[in-house]
Amino acid sequence: MPQISRKGNAMPSSPIRKLVPFSDAAKKEGVKVYHLNIGQPDLETPPQFWEKLHHLDMKVLAYCPSDGYESYRKNFAAYYNRIGIDVSFQNFIITNGGSEALSFVMMSCLNDGEEVIIPEPMYANYIGFATAGNIVVKPVSCSIENGFALPSVADFELMITPKTKAILICNPNNPTGYLYSREELEVLKAIALKHDLYLIVDEVYREFLYGGKSFFSALNLSAMEENVIVIDSISKRFSACGARVGAVVTRNKSVLQTVMKFAQARLSPPSLGQIAGEALFDLGPDYYSGIVKEYEHRRDTLVKMLNQIPGVVCPNPGGAFYAVASLPVDDADIFCQWMLEKFRYQNATVMMAPASGFYVNAASGKNQVRIAYVLNVEDLQKAVVCLAKGIEQYNSERP
Repeated sequence: MPQISRKGNAMPSSPIRKLVPFSDAAKKEGVKVYHLNIGQPDLETPPQFWEKLHHLDMKVLAYCPSDGYESYRKNFAAYYNRIGIDVSFQNFIITNGGSEALSFVMMSCLNDGEEVIIPEPMYANYIGFATAGNIVVKPVSCSIENGFALPSVADFELMITPKTKAILICNPNNPTGYLYSREELEVLKAIALKHDLYLIVDEVYREFLYGGKSFFSALNLSAMEENVIVIDSISKRFSACGARVGAVVTRNKSVLQTVMKFAQARLSPPSLGQIAGEALFDLGPDYYSGIVKEYEHRRDTLVKMLNQIPGVVCPNPGGAFYAVASLPVDDADIFCQWMLEKFRYQNATVMMAPASGFYVNAASGKNQVRIAYVLNVEDLQKAVVCLAKGIEQYNSERP
């Protein structure tokens, strides 16, 4: 019998999606499943997106250029310029979502066996993309006790070896919601320049900021033109995840030329997503303020209710729409599956992402979960009540 590759066997399952068969089985039984496991916004995609598609006069759905339509890249760059980031459309390569952008950047910048330093818990697919590229992830641990703030310079430098090529962060962070300040980015800049590293920053949640906080893009770090690479996407910003349109943004021409070779090999990014997505960059401040106000209300509701459950610890996220919570359970992987298979409260249950998959060492997140607050407040409240009942029953049944 032919054997699966070592690389295939090494690929981790997604902590966000691996429990889907259990949620599907629950739904077939007529159970209401509150999905807190995945960052799929429930807010409507702006009508401008659909209007552009409805009025599209196209006879053939053809390939687009490998780096994306020029008109789309120009609109993307104009949006950057409006928010104070000075870039040209020539600094963009459009990709199949932010995921492909990350994959292309990793393969373009790191050789087999070279290392990327990432604060953990980290977005689980960073580990997957690194595994696919035979790249070594060197985790720098963040603590739930201080809200997952950036580790110290000393902690980073302990991880640096001759094989280290890059630092990768998500800002605001997925899965913790932590918002890195300008001062923290300046710390990373100093490390990157001292050790000649790429600084790769996933900025797809740029607009989702709470408590009056402001965002500072890595692209605005001085003297970092050759070091900074930004990953972006319209998925979260415009609730258009299925459009699958992301981007690599950098002033480093060598990186762009290399990413372009990977882009040419996969032919083209989505044509329809770009055509319809062009209209979204013209949405004004009122659009962003409305969605941020809604998510901030959800965050406040979730964090308050979670911290009222005995034994639960949940820091207050500064951005994005995720939170990592520590639960009073012996094993979050077992608990999350148990919730879907065994537990019902008012014929409902809750689906969460076990946080073990967001750590290189799974044991580090053994009693943690990532929760995406992408449900309306009423459903979010019901979900947390259901979770509290589940924790109580699970612990009463444990030996």
